[in-house]
Amino acid sequence: MRERERKRRIVIVGATSGIGLEVARCCLRRGWSVGAAGRRADALEALRAEAPERVETEVMDIRSAEAPERLERLIGRLGGMECYLHCAGIGFQNPELDSGREIMTAETNATGFVRMTSAVFAWFRSHGGGRIAAISSIAGTRGLGAAPAYSATKRMQNTYLDALAQLARMERISIRITDIRPGFVATPLLSDGHRYPMLMRPERVAARIVRAIERGRRRATIDRRYALLVLLWRLIPSWLWERLPVRSRQ
Repeated sequence: MRERERKRRIVIVGATSGIGLEVARCCLRRGWSVGAAGRRADALEALRAEAPERVETEVMDIRSAEAPERLERLIGRLGGMECYLHCAGIGFQNPELDSGREIMTAETNATGFVRMTSAVFAWFRSHGGGRIAAISSIAGTRGLGAAPAYSATKRMQNTYLDALAQLARMERISIRITDIRPGFVATPLLSDGHRYPMLMRPERVAARIVRAIERGRRRATIDRRYALLVLLWRLIPSWLWERLPVRSRQ
């Protein structure tokens, strides 16, 4: 057990860009070994080149049924893991309700999310425990008319993580959950031509995410401005919320 505690190995799914990539780099600077997964082989190889002795990679699409098998291979090459971080996700402003975008969002943020986090829970269950962390969003606080599938799937992720935390307690297994809820981050996900308020740099957000994981936080809203915003959103009654035009600017 002492040898396990000395090791710091994290698997990050969604590590090819944005928050996931910056978290991987932050973990490397702090001495972690990183198993990086994502859909872009070139980006994974570029990350591996930054610390070839401490990075293992695997090309993976969480929408594929074979993704858990690929995850298992990555964990094996890394020699195990103490933490899993789920960063893979998509989102669109879609007030037109384009069905292709809505379904793609659900397949990635709901089906893909469940596929991976349930597989990781099973792995930790049979390997003595660990930490499951996931990037959800403040968008899960309320249904957003400008992004219906995105806000709904993020709310689903919050609830699923709550359920996993309870399940771990019920089974008395040492699996801990960290639900990370950022606000708007300047990543390719938000490079859609809209103007987003209180935009945060991914490097700064990544540092806060790693700090939350290392401190064993159960939930972390990033940052304080967004924590206040979420509090205000929760205080708004449903009849009034439905009348608010919550959207970013064009």
